[in-house]
Amino acid sequence: MTEQQPAVLLLEDGTVFNGVAIGKIGTTTGEIAFNTGMTGYQEVFTDPSYFGQILVMTSPHIGNYGVHENEVESDGIKVAGMVIKKFSDDIHDHQD
Repeated sequence: MTEQQPAVLLLEDGTVFNGVAIGKIGTTTGEIAFNTGMTGYQEVFTDPSYFGQILVMTSPHIGNYGVHENEVESDGIKVAGMVIKKFSDDIHDHQD
């Protein structure tokens, strides 16, 4: 099990939210945007309309059904960051 790194979301008004980092570790900036979809998170992450935004996903579980090649909207991830309540990082080799 890997050690979890702390993460901080600092808003322009000084409000601070503490959490745990997942994925790429670093610093980013961007406008906060919300997505209320219950599915389709892979399409959202790769949607060019979210370019440079820090995306708050209102669905409580992200990563539950993995990723699929045919569910991308562009050539890569476009969001600058993610805020998620629960993230599944359990990696399995699923056969369709």
